[in-house]
Amino acid sequence: MVHPIVVTGGAGFIGSAFVWHLNQLGRHDVIVVDRAEMQEETKNLAHLSYAEYLTETEFLDKIQRDCLDFTPEAIVHLGACSSTLEMDKAYLYRNNYRYTKALAQWSLPRGVRFLYASSAATYGDGSQGYNDDHQTAPGLMPLNPYGQSKQMFDEWALRTGVMDQMVGLKFFNVFGPNEYHKGNMVSMVVQSVRQIQATGKVRLFKSYHPDYTDGGQMRDFVYVKDCLEVMAWLLEHPEVNGLLNVGTGQARSWNDLATAVFSAMDRPVEIEYIEMPERMRSQYQYFTEANMTKLTEAGYPKAFRSLEDAVRDYVCEHLLQENPYLTTEPRPPIAKIA
Repeated sequence: MVHPIVVTGGAGFIGSAFVWHLNQLGRHDVIVVDRAEMQEETKNLAHLSYAEYLTETEFLDKIQRDCLDFTPEAIVHLGACSSTLEMDKAYLYRNNYRYTKALAQWSLPRGVRFLYASSAATYGDGSQGYNDDHQTAPGLMPLNPYGQSKQMFDEWALRTGVMDQMVGLKFFNVFGPNEYHKGNMVSMVVQSVRQIQATGKVRLFKSYHPDYTDGGQMRDFVYVKDCLEVMAWLLEHPEVNGLLNVGTGQARSWNDLATAVFSAMDRPVEIEYIEMPERMRSQYQYFTEANMTKLTEAGYPKAFRSLEDAVRDYVCEHLLQENPYLTTEPRPPIAKIA
């Protein structure tokens, strides 16, 4: 009997990228779950292979009535509102907390592997560090409702003792192909390429913290292709569970990121610093850096790409190509950059 892999949020950024990665591994028995009103996101799936597409309401209904006509090998739950600017707490509670809880409560008693997306946004201002141990997690204080919704589920799983039967992936600043539908939440790599093509320069926010220069604010930027490797490894290692950071373990500045984009495009570096909107200043993280000890000690064997290597792959293999999407089809040789 075939036991498919369910990927919720499967038409979105990390979700569709994971469907692509599963295709690369020879898996085409994938059930994609996402919203019904998809437009831009459907482009992410155009060149990928999957067995069936269910809306998020269809899938939840089948879960709640226990009438799925298949038993999945795993549910990789990446479907959620990921906007750090979303202020509708009731919506986030339903979408990010209750939906995740329903899937977990169905999966675990049936022995279905359950991976879900937590977030580095749960770490708030970073004053309590970026350690993914279960002792400090309940005391974290996210800066925005999105982070709070993710923290709420993490705390429920820890409090009820089920966290040791699943994996909560604390993604840091993920960038890479198939994020193009995200509007103003698209990564700074995409924004930088667009700005350089239009004006020859990149605009970055000024700093309002005395310890950080303009553009010197730091993030743990992690390439989506590295995240996919981690997720696939976790499906192969059901003995590894709990909250796990997914980052490179090395913070880099926005200036570093912009410089890497200029280098990949073979353009001179020209950065302009602009004011940050008032509404963002109280919620802004000036530093994030994943402590990756836990994943390493669990036996994960692969190294993460450097920021420069990841940006070059993204820019040259995707953003400057006619088709920037992940695809199972062979690509033409990379054209010389003008």
